[in-house]
Amino acid sequence: MRNPTSELTRERTRSAWVFLAPTLFVLLMVAGWPLGRTIFFSFTDASLETIGESTYKMVGLANYFGDYGVFNFGTAEGFWKTDWGMAIGNTFKFAIVSVVLETILGVVFALVLNAEFKGRGFVRAAVLVPWAIPTIVSAKMWAWIMHDQFGVMNALLRSAHIIDHNIAWTAEPAYALWAVVLVDVWKTTPFMALLTLAALQMLPRDCYEAAHVDGIHPVKVFFKVTLPLIWPALMVAVIFRLLDALRVFDIIYVMTSNSVSTISMSGFVRREIVDNNYVGYGSAASTVLFLIIGACTLIYLKVSRVDLGGKK
Repeated sequence: MRNPTSELTRERTRSAWVFLAPTLFVLLMVAGWPLGRTIFFSFTDASLETIGESTYKMVGLANYFGDYGVFNFGTAEGFWKTDWGMAIGNTFKFAIVSVVLETILGVVFALVLNAEFKGRGFVRAAVLVPWAIPTIVSAKMWAWIMHDQFGVMNALLRSAHIIDHNIAWTAEPAYALWAVVLVDVWKTTPFMALLTLAALQMLPRDCYEAAHVDGIHPVKVFFKVTLPLIWPALMVAVIFRLLDALRVFDIIYVMTSNSVSTISMSGFVRREIVDNNYVGYGSAASTVLFLIIGACTLIYLKVSRVDLGGKK
């Protein structure tokens, strides 16, 4: 005799696959096909000209482990001085610092916006303005603010006697990457605040009322009650933000162009394929970027013990 529960489960599974099939097909065409082509070209000496004429040749793993391959480390010190090594270092510096700052500031802003005060609705809308501005517009606006001759930032800092001469914030290697981080934090912190605020809105109020009656300090309540309750949602927000930061391109390219001191992995891929016409080598670098992002995501999920279902 058939088990009705098992039969119902199989029927639901078949129905789920039927409804998911169109989405999976579109996803395969939009993401799977370009990714497959990129991996294929990484094993060739393709250029923009030879792709159209299909005259490129297979070179095996030369783009990965050859004399100029992405995995030709040589000495560790020498590798990190190459453009590709610097691109990896710049990307991880940008991602780690920006995501940490955005998470901390996002939680602080969310706690403020979650409090009861007059004009809270207006403040909530105003906080979202930086996030609503397109990234290209934000980057260009801040590039003018940080301009070494006409920028407002230098004028304000000099009037406050913090600096005694104009600084090329986006051109000098010592400042350029951190200037980009500053702009990204300004733009993306509202995103983290919005997701954190949504988690705060779902918290039960009775535990806070009990803590208030018992006279527990608000700071202790945050670390013992609030943070553990919003932790799963906060970690999911960090995952999405980390993925976005690791593939950063537009804000760095607009503010600093192809500067080696700030170039990201995505910027390196773009430069090799478009500017240098090395489609094969650029595809290899793009494939490595994909693997690095995938590995970072898996490691992060494993270490934080968080899944997309919100369980810790």
